[in-house]
Amino acid sequence: MATTTKKDLIERVAAETQLPRGDVRRAVQSFLEHVIDELAKGNRLEFRDFGVFETRERAGRVAQNPKTLERVAVPPRKSVRFKVGRLMQQSLENGQTVRTPEGAGAMAED
Repeated sequence: MATTTKKDLIERVAAETQLPRGDVRRAVQSFLEHVIDELAKGNRLEFRDFGVFETRERAGRVAQNPKTLERVAVPPRKSVRFKVGRLMQQSLENGQTVRTPEGAGAMAED
């Protein structure tokens, strides 16, 4: 399995849209910052057919250090949960991409 970085995605989008790489980088970075801001506010982000991001409160618990066997209190914390959307799930199951021939995403804008 290969790793795709943000830089790789920016390169692909810039090539596909023929937009300047700097503009694509700023747009991608701005999008990611807005996602983080919304999650930090406790908001749920829904991208139809792609998926849903939401925060969850994880309960505090008592864990054990495997080396010393000492009990350690783990405080409650927030985590992000992602639920896969319909088109992404179908793509994962079928191994097919969701790109249209013109290069535009097949997912509707919301």
